[in-house]
Amino acid sequence: MDILNGFYILNSCENTGEGTYSAMITLDPAHQIFSGHFPGNPVAPGVCMMQIVKDVTERILERKLFLTSANNVKFMAIINPDATPVLKLDLDIKSDGEQVKVKNVTSFGETIALKMSVNYKFI
Repeated sequence: MDILNGFYILNSCENTGEGTYSAMITLDPAHQIFSGHFPGNPVAPGVCMMQIVKDVTERILERKLFLTSANNVKFMAIINPDATPVLKLDLDIKSDGEQVKVKNVTSFGETIALKMSVNYKFI
């Protein structure tokens, strides 16, 4: 089940080095989430952005994950899907077979919107 139900489209995901990936997504400005967050001034909810990072990591690893901790989560710019629907996610993924550590930087153009480090376990 897609928990975000059409909130975004994964346009591409490329391996850029050992454990590093670059993904491009497009947010759907017409998605119902934006009607409530916020009417007339849509903003991508932070929790949705965190879910996108998890979704993309699951696609890369081809395994389901469960978030165990999030560190240094910094929302640095507002993501307005009308103005900047295309986002780049740079992911650094390390796994020891049981746990997965992901460092993420999400940006649009030259603007960094989100930085975070998260830990998942395989389920």
